Amino acid sequence: METKNNMICDLETGICGPGGDDMNTMEFIDLSTPKKAIELYYVTDPICSHCWALEPVLRKFVNQYGQYFNMNTLMGGLLEKWDDFADVSNGISSPADVAGHWREVGEHSRMPIDGTVWYDNPIESSFIPSRVYKVIQEKNRDLANTFLRRAREELFAFNKNIAQDEILIHIVNEVGLNGEEIVNQSKLPEANTLLQEDFQLVRELGVRGFPTIVMVNEEQKGVRIVGARALEDYTNALQQLLPDVTLKSKQLSDLDQLLQQEKLLFSREIEEYYSIEKNEVVAFLQKQLPQDAYEVNSILGEKYIQVK
Repeated sequence: METKNNMICDLETGICGPGGDDMNTMEFIDLSTPKKAIELYYVTDPICSHCWALEPVLRKFVNQYGQYFNMNTLMGGLLEKWDDFADVSNGISSPADVAGHWREVGEHSRMPIDGTVWYDNPIESSFIPSRVYKVIQEKNRDLANTFLRRAREELFAFNKNIAQDEILIHIVNEVGLNGEEIVNQSKLPEANTLLQEDFQLVRELGVRGFPTIVMVNEEQKGVRIVGARALEDYTNALQQLLPDVTLKSKQLSDLDQLLQQEKLLFSREIEEYYSIEKNEVVAFLQKQLPQDAYEVNSILGEKYIQVK
């Protein structure tokens, strides 16, 4: 059997090694990964109740269609301070006014919101956790989004003041970073500069309320969707920006994988993600998860599961 010596160099082609008889001496190739055509900007704030209400839909949308866009999370700056602040449309002029509005959002969305923090220990500014988010985002985008999720759990469901250092340090520690170090960095001028850069981009996008999702295609044409909307609103907008593409949704991860990733899920999130009804959730859990893998609890009339 004839063997070829990989060390032989062909004087005519100038090729060393097993190029083969049909090897072209010059050809055009493309080794780049396909460029995502859409930039998606999610404008939010750590204390935005409607952003909390959007979480079940947004998670499903990103997990099913995230292959079509680059997602950029921007802090919007909902509350700098209470001096001279007023949200006339919602009847809010003091911290105590927020509690009732939050409860309405929680009841409507079924994403639990306690809200009594506004009576007992009001948040002085959403800029404080926003700066922590920006510091983490500079280091690791995924961990920054995990931090934002954990902060919202602590604030909305468990009534913790996420503008206080000890709460923020605990949350950052839980996501695997040095909480004290990150919180200290968030108080430096550089962190505020990062936050102001977000605010500038938010203004350029023409965003005033939260949540807002802006999708922009390569021709710099886009769609701006304000408020917490249904999944179809986001998929329809994405399709409009990709008229020559047939959108294909990714298969969703099973519940065990999702829970390991998220650590805690509310019933409303499971219902949305797997398109099941509220009365089907318990049976679904029993079928999908080993009983020693999770525990079920309730808060404000809503069930939630978390890893043991």
